[in-house]
Amino acid sequence: MLTFSQRLPRNSSFNTTHILSLTAEERQRSNHRFQTTTGEIVFLRLPRGTVLDDGDYLQSETGELLQIKAKPEMVITVTAKEPLLLLKAAYHLGNRHVSLEVSGDRLRLSPDLVLVKMLSHLGLDLKQETVPFYPEVGAYTHGH
Repeated sequence: MLTFSQRLPRNSSFNTTHILSLTAEERQRSNHRFQTTTGEIVFLRLPRGTVLDDGDYLQSETGELLQIKAKPEMVITVTAKEPLLLLKAAYHLGNRHVSLEVSGDRLRLSPDLVLVKMLSHLGLDLKQETVPFYPEVGAYTHGH
């Protein structure tokens, strides 16, 4: 089993045959066993707190390369006719410590019936989609 323990510098491009598609939650696991898109078992052994991004490259202890891909997953996309409504939604979701993807015109979160009801009650527009999910990382997390 290949063990990948080093993240290569961003904005690099390498040729690799190993591709690992991971959900947002899986991209936060620094020590875990996964299966690549070709069925090969790999192990990630990265520094605690590592959050992988779509397009990251990892190197194994034997020099092999692995590319990380963001796996599409079921999410709820939240939009609003007024920016203030979207800000209120972000506030309420933040109070619940919900993993949330934030952009200028929408929010995304994992499906949750209670949260869907709350957001609908606030007058927001909700759409269920299957797309890559990029939730915000903690405010005290440092980039790479």
